Amino acid sequence: MTILQRLAGASPTYVEKRGENFLVAAHPKPVTVHRGTVRLLLDARRDFLSAWRASDYRSRTRAVRILGRQIVLVNDPADIKYVMATRHENFERKSPQMRRSLEPLLGDGLFISDGKTWAARRPLVADIVHKTRVPDFGKVMEAATVEMAARWATLPAGTELNALAEMAKLTAAIIARAVFGNDLSAEAAFEVVDGFTRYQRLIDSVNLGYFLGFDEGLPAFRGVRLKREVRRIHTVIDRVVSEHLDGRGDAASMLDLLIRRQEKSPGLGLGRDALRNEAATIFMAGHETTAATLTWAWYLLGSAPWAEARLLAEIRAVCGDRTPTVADVPKLAYATAVIEETLRLYPPVPILARQPKAADRVGEIDVEPAALVLVVPWLLHRSPDLWKRPTRFRPERFLKDQRPIPYSYIPFAIGPRICAGLQFGLTEAVLCLAILAGRFAVRVREGYPVHPTQRLTLRPEGGLPVTVTPR
Repeated sequence: MTILQRLAGASPTYVEKRGENFLVAAHPKPVTVHRGTVRLLLDARRDFLSAWRASDYRSRTRAVRILGRQIVLVNDPADIKYVMATRHENFERKSPQMRRSLEPLLGDGLFISDGKTWAARRPLVADIVHKTRVPDFGKVMEAATVEMAARWATLPAGTELNALAEMAKLTAAIIARAVFGNDLSAEAAFEVVDGFTRYQRLIDSVNLGYFLGFDEGLPAFRGVRLKREVRRIHTVIDRVVSEHLDGRGDAASMLDLLIRRQEKSPGLGLGRDALRNEAATIFMAGHETTAATLTWAWYLLGSAPWAEARLLAEIRAVCGDRTPTVADVPKLAYATAVIEETLRLYPPVPILARQPKAADRVGEIDVEPAALVLVVPWLLHRSPDLWKRPTRFRPERFLKDQRPIPYSYIPFAIGPRICAGLQFGLTEAVLCLAILAGRFAVRVREGYPVHPTQRLTLRPEGGLPVTVTPR
């Protein structure tokens, strides 16, 4: 049975098996129902994660065909290097599904652009979120997390929270202040975050037009609800851009840095719409992925007391009784390993799809122009050929003497299109985890079934109900 043939009727069950010193994330149950191709694609629009068989996790590259469209699954590190780095120029384009899904919201933003636009803006955005600038934004990260901790401390005992929503509020506050400046109100930040959450629910996971022969796919259906959410987001960002262009913005923000670069180099072409697109791209990427990562980290740590105990011991050893700061992050090796292991098991973007410009050969597969080339961190990170006991939660595998082999671990993508904000996001996740874990025990509701689901990013379906108890 092919990969997409297993989409029909899939009902994944994720059961965590607990041991004295290990936690195992079980794979979805096998699916044996066969359905017609069109029905398969319709089902795939709801959830792509339930597609995979146990054999799909093996380290290899192979191809299938759906409605005449070639689909190439690349799950071998050498072939991933070829696609994502060696032949990057041929495979730089995101899939029609990704481009069409996000173009109403992000326009020609860096995440979905390619060619000359991407080449011109990538160095600019990369410099603004470069690791050397992370300390400049560290105070923002610390302040927002301490504010959340103070609010949690006032909650009545036993209050249940949605960890996903809480982490979204936290990362939205951080990225909003970093990108737009401290003047953005909580209400305005909520408009952007809630708009994007609703936007994700309204877009399809499969562009059917692409499989019906349209190499560029078909534009996303811009119904009334989708247009409303785009308008909500753009209204907030356009207002902030205008304020910055008029000289009324926060001089320390990423947006102001972009504007100053444009003033020095008019050839960059960062007009009002382009500034909005890049600001929206940085905001969405920085908010959504880190919120999901922190949510999954609470889920894993809550069922791994040995890991939580080691994390707390490290925080005490490094920080004593004071609140962790961004300067402490390089010393928090185990906290960093917890985040990296979380990213391995639950990569925020579990499928990286590319569309080749020209015919190519990947491994033993002759790849057709406009084929769908899939590099799937969800599979790669759980491959038994590449990882020892791949379904176990073992942060120790990311300590200095146990680093993974190249191109077997790509939660931020890899090659020239690796996430520009990698260090910002990783530092943010480690710091937020250290501050909150040091003050609270976060526990998932007993017996709650957690189902990972993918729209644009990997989230626990329906959120993650937790209680937070002061230590």
